[in-house]
Amino acid sequence: MTIVLALAITAVALPLIVLLPPLNGFGTQRDFVGGFADAGVFVLLAIGLNVVVGFAGLLDLGYAAFFAIGAYTYAYGASPFSGLDIPFWPMLLVGALVAAMFGVLLGAPTLRLRGDYLAIVTLGFGEIVPVVFLNADTYTRGTNGITGLSQPSLYGIFGINGFGFTDPWPYFLTVLIVIAVAFSFLYRLQDSRVGRAWVAIREDELAAASMGINTITTKLLAFSIGASTSGLAGVFYASKLSIVSPDQFGFTVSFTVLAMVVLGGMGNIWGAAAGAFIVYEIQSQGLKQLGAFVQSLHVPTLALGPVSVNLGAIDFINFQYLLYGLALVLMMLLRPEGLFPSRRRRSELHATPDDAADSADVLVQA
Repeated sequence: MTIVLALAITAVALPLIVLLPPLNGFGTQRDFVGGFADAGVFVLLAIGLNVVVGFAGLLDLGYAAFFAIGAYTYAYGASPFSGLDIPFWPMLLVGALVAAMFGVLLGAPTLRLRGDYLAIVTLGFGEIVPVVFLNADTYTRGTNGITGLSQPSLYGIFGINGFGFTDPWPYFLTVLIVIAVAFSFLYRLQDSRVGRAWVAIREDELAAASMGINTITTKLLAFSIGASTSGLAGVFYASKLSIVSPDQFGFTVSFTVLAMVVLGGMGNIWGAAAGAFIVYEIQSQGLKQLGAFVQSLHVPTLALGPVSVNLGAIDFINFQYLLYGLALVLMMLLRPEGLFPSRRRRSELHATPDDAADSADVLVQA
């Protein structure tokens, strides 16, 4: 109930906040709402990857592969290419299940790997999947992608038959519903026996196995649940754009989602979601509109010795990766636990030598 209430407040607050200065100088409310709907896709990706990386401690660098699998599943189930017209809502479940199946297929041969070795294998998987979709022209139309995907529809409820492309509000509300369901499920899972087993594996896999935890099935479950959440994001993303193509699911997506989780706070569902939302909004809308906003301020040309800098003429979007990298470096130096870390991770990264000695004394006395 708390999750639903928090997301309901968010759904009301976000469209109203953008009407206030200075945000209203960065675009219209419609532009912002459309951006919020797109940000919801990365929120789903971030909370799913947080299960694998934050809960279970398994470094996954090929997470975009499951995103692609969910999107192409929807493309096969609801497009003229396949001749099928399965409704959007059942396809959400189908996309999640198919992605979860591939999560198990990826996890099964990598159970003995840890750390850097696991990261390399998942990176390879993430590179293979888009290449397969790119070269299987007969089944995916290659670089052209699959177009004409069906839009989400409420089938007559409230008089709405199709969302269309011009109105971002239905997409915004739909992604909030999907996020609310995913949040509720992951929160229940985090506090369950499985969630505690993930934490035990993350802290010390050998100790977890000696305590009777089945590390094989537990890690497979982490891969499958993380992949299923990515599949949900892929289905929604494909239905919103009405097209899928291999170039949408490159390594940049995997790296960006991982950075969102780290910046937001690994191990904290709300932290990962907040990190995804903040990073996406800054990249997609903040930097794009920053140039126009600076121009509206009529900032005079700055003379820095022999160099003159006209801030109004700078295209900030060209520097997005420079600013992004700088933010990552500063974040890791100043707040390595993330913006909204879990209590356990905060205590781990800020423990003093005295705290460690006290803990050791307690263990010895016990």
